[in-house]
Amino acid sequence: MALIAVNGCSPVDSGQMDEEKEPHFVLGNSRFNEMDWNGAIEAFEESLEVNPHSAQAHYRLAQLFDTKEPDPAAAIYHYEQYLKLSPDAKNSDVINQRIDSCKQQLATDVLQLPSAPAVQKQLDSLVDQNRQLQAQVDKLNAVIKQWNAYYASQQSALKPSGSQNSIAPMPASSPTPDDISSQPTQPQIAASTPAPVPARPQKARTHIVISGETLAGIARKQGVSLTALESANPGVNPKKLHVGQPLNLPP
Repeated sequence: MALIAVNGCSPVDSGQMDEEKEPHFVLGNSRFNEMDWNGAIEAFEESLEVNPHSAQAHYRLAQLFDTKEPDPAAAIYHYEQYLKLSPDAKNSDVINQRIDSCKQQLATDVLQLPSAPAVQKQLDSLVDQNRQLQAQVDKLNAVIKQWNAYYASQQSALKPSGSQNSIAPMPASSPTPDDISSQPTQPQIAASTPAPVPARPQKARTHIVISGETLAGIARKQGVSLTALESANPGVNPKKLHVGQPLNLPP
């Protein structure tokens, strides 16, 4: 049994037969024929743990991530590892074409531009924030103006009548901290500031197992490592998952 090859090409070298006899590799081929894509991926990944230099295991994983469980970044990695381990592969031209196609798909996914309604919504939000900030600035300017008027009135009250050494009024400006502390206590006018919004507690994330899922497949879909997922579920047997079983997801 063997997986379908890209454009009908399947690499054959002196070590291929030995690699394909590895038990996890054989299990991966069996699961692929049963269309259990996640199970096949898990088996081939375990085959790589046994033999990290298995070009065929990299090749099978690249095909699965390229066509069955789309993951362009993973497909590129396994295609490149396959070519590195099999530099004389007869299907290298086809593999390089698939790598370029995966790179284009990855660039499309990463560089998607936001829709026009989303951009307009963001602009409206920025305009509203700017309006609120301007209102706060106007309130602060009004407070400064009131303090300047109060300071000027206090200077006039302290000026001795008929004295040649009268104190000249200070230019209208914001009073310094020393000036304010020397004056009679007056009601302070403070600009209103919005109350802080308490942070919402983060809810624990869980995943409900569906038919055909494996622990490795769930970890990949949720963007977490298999080790972290196993640590978050110490009592779960990876080989005995059942439909409807809840799993804790790590942060």
